[in-house]
Amino acid sequence: MKKIWQLVSVLMMAFVLLVGCSQGDTQQSSTDKTNTTSQTNDKTSTYPMTVKDALGNHIEFKETPKRIVSLVPSNTEILFALGLEHEIVGVNDNDDYPKAATKKTKIGGMEFNVEKVLSLKPDAVFAHESNAKSVEAGLQQLKDAGIPVFVVKSATSFEETYSTIKQLGQITNKEQKADQIITSMKEKVKDVQAKVANVKQRTAFVETADEPDIFTAGKDTFMQEIFDLAKIKNVVDDQSGWFKIDTEEIVKRNPDTIIVMEDYVPNIVEKVKKRQGFDSITAVKNDAVVKVDQDLTARTGPRLADGLEEIAKAVYPEAFK
Repeated sequence: MKKIWQLVSVLMMAFVLLVGCSQGDTQQSSTDKTNTTSQTNDKTSTYPMTVKDALGNHIEFKETPKRIVSLVPSNTEILFALGLEHEIVGVNDNDDYPKAATKKTKIGGMEFNVEKVLSLKPDAVFAHESNAKSVEAGLQQLKDAGIPVFVVKSATSFEETYSTIKQLGQITNKEQKADQIITSMKEKVKDVQAKVANVKQRTAFVETADEPDIFTAGKDTFMQEIFDLAKIKNVVDDQSGWFKIDTEEIVKRNPDTIIVMEDYVPNIVEKVKKRQGFDSITAVKNDAVVKVDQDLTARTGPRLADGLEEIAKAVYPEAFK
């Protein structure tokens, strides 16, 4: 189930990015002119507030949410990072970070249990643009019950991730904490860039699914932005989005490093090395097949900067000694 969730998340992220590029500027969160989300000098949110979500719906929050349900892992990680552990009453079945999330009531996976959510009596439900269409009927039932349902945008860049964290901080009266998280992330990004600034650029290939259905990221993806920030040359940047690739093509591209993210496959690093023809790849010859936790880059939240660092370490380990 986790494999399916991760693969869907990656593909939906790619889809949203490509759609966003064709539509021009990304839709920014905004407030209703007649009922604004004003901030005082100490950054305390003012209620009631009306905020526009990723689908363009104006959602009213009459007061600071005290009982929160999160429908996807990326939302959950942001909400916990904002210090809302006690307010969170329900999370997705796939939530495994932070550890405290595993102790919360589970409300279902890709399709949530409406009755379970209603039984938790939330005053705020945070859904996600990536699967909003597939759970549309369930979300409508929650809305019909009078529960504010806010659909969080599918962030396709670091900047959009910062905006999402900022927005959730405003809604939950945690804007100062949100600013601290964003500042910390930006500092880590700068630190990573400083460490790799003087290295000789290497090539890399990343995969998120094992053969026979190997998926990788080309240009116009979040992974490409990470590669660019980390001064890594993507061997498939002549292709767009996430796509399926065969082993013969990987051999032909001959990356210096292979980054694998299949945490559901036992001994995946050794398995990759033993694929037919891979013994001729530079990455295999130099023992540069590295496993990185996919959640660090697939979940667009506070750990995204950590994901950038892990990718950079995988390609330029000497820069981080």
